Amino acid sequence: MVSERPKVQFDKLTVRFGDHVALRDITLDVRHNEILGIIGPAGSGKTSLLRTLNRTLELTRGARVTGTVRIDADDIYRLGSVSDLRRRVGMVAPLPVGLPMSIYDNVAFAPRMSGVRDKTTLDGLVETCLTQAALWDEVKDRLADLGTKLSGGQQQRLTIARALSHEPEVLCLDEFSIAIDPVTTMRIEEVLKELKSTITILLVTNLVQQARRLADRSAFLLTSELVEVGPTEQLFGREPKDRRTFEYVHGMFG
Repeated sequence: MVSERPKVQFDKLTVRFGDHVALRDITLDVRHNEILGIIGPAGSGKTSLLRTLNRTLELTRGARVTGTVRIDADDIYRLGSVSDLRRRVGMVAPLPVGLPMSIYDNVAFAPRMSGVRDKTTLDGLVETCLTQAALWDEVKDRLADLGTKLSGGQQQRLTIARALSHEPEVLCLDEFSIAIDPVTTMRIEEVLKELKSTITILLVTNLVQQARRLADRSAFLLTSELVEVGPTEQLFGREPKDRRTFEYVHGMFG
């Protein structure tokens, strides 16, 4: 039975960089085991929203966050361990960032840092995560090769496998397909559809049709504000609540 409590809650979230307001008074719930698409033109605050969730935003000089962000009932800014939070929230950046180590070690790195030492356990985790990322069949015979030697699309899937290796509750993807080919993009999209059975996914994308293909619901951000959120087909149909949403998803600006 799915909990009625949202998995993630942003409540009156405001993010400032000095005098610039990146997000203003955002209140948004993310449900268990859904893909929430986050759409909007560049500069609308989409990436900042994701970065509040794993508290990497506070690493940026001048950033200031007010409001509340919760995972389940936990106020993430009151948690004692940021490392524990980041194990709960996986993050995939727009460009693949491979660690300068083997394919195997890229995936095993986070479990080892968490104290997993048993080789059989690590072997199983590596295979599971690479399979979930649709990469296992391509690399299973060369796990000792450098991850940075893989193609761009393979490196992005390796990044996803690494994000899954600490068994996160929430997976955040920020323009994951910006540097990969359409065939690889479609493969990863199929992976995401399967993953949502066990993980809540926040998908930032500038590709509105990608949001339409993947997202159960979509949230439209514009100039730091949440214009509307609702079922994806409603936002992409002929009658979204706000005219600006219609204009954006139909390519009239952005």
